[in-house]
Amino acid sequence: MTTNEAAMQTGSVLVTGGGRGIGAATSLLCAARGWAVAVNYANDAAAAEAVVATIRARGGRAIAVHADVADDAQVNAMFARLDGELPRLAGLVNNAGVIDHAARVDAMTPARLQRMFAINVFGSFFCAREAVRRMTTKATGGDGHRGGAIVNVSSAAAKLGGSGQYVDYAAAKGAIESFTIGLAREVAAEGIRVNAVRPGIIETDIHASGGAPDRARQTAPLVPLQRAGSAEEVAEAIVWLLCDASSYTTGSIVEVTGGR
Repeated sequence: MTTNEAAMQTGSVLVTGGGRGIGAATSLLCAARGWAVAVNYANDAAAAEAVVATIRARGGRAIAVHADVADDAQVNAMFARLDGELPRLAGLVNNAGVIDHAARVDAMTPARLQRMFAINVFGSFFCAREAVRRMTTKATGGDGHRGGAIVNVSSAAAKLGGSGQYVDYAAAKGAIESFTIGLAREVAAEGIRVNAVRPGIIETDIHASGGAPDRARQTAPLVPLQRAGSAEEVAEAIVWLLCDASSYTTGSIVEVTGGR
């Protein structure tokens, strides 16, 4: 389905980690489909502002919003800003995440593990909690409470385990998949759908942050499709799960892995 063929959406979408990689591609595609977009960032304000500038140049509506999703108070402040500056929240993409340098489990420090789960898992819980409060049809009064969709970004590592490299990251993403299924069943009767995408080897700078900038190129031969995927290909799956075209899909994990 092309952008012109897709039904235009209403309301706003928050994309955490929306300034780079999969988050940036998702922010741009959400805006093209009609949503107002909140582009969240923790450190790289310039990247988030660049995405916002591109959306506005194309006639869309967007704001950049700072928050470390691992900090509950910052998440609360971010959602309060969305309440005041954008239309009602219709979608949340829990994309913000971190990886670390390759290490065995017996070499992992408490600080590494705390950071890994605080951002990848707790951040998704904090943001989903605030989104549910604004989307649930069981709430009364105020603008909104008309349902919505949440999409969590997992990883093929959740299935493969990440042994010898990042079992902690794989375990965090495994938690996200369990969270997706549980939350989907919890809020299904409240007009909220919850799904996840499971990207495989994707060309983004997350590999560089883990000390392996060439990982996508080096591991491409392991993929049945014989190439790494793009951020835009993952964004297409995310946006499909957000929009009305997937209205009977909840509690699902959609693989975007090239068959791996």
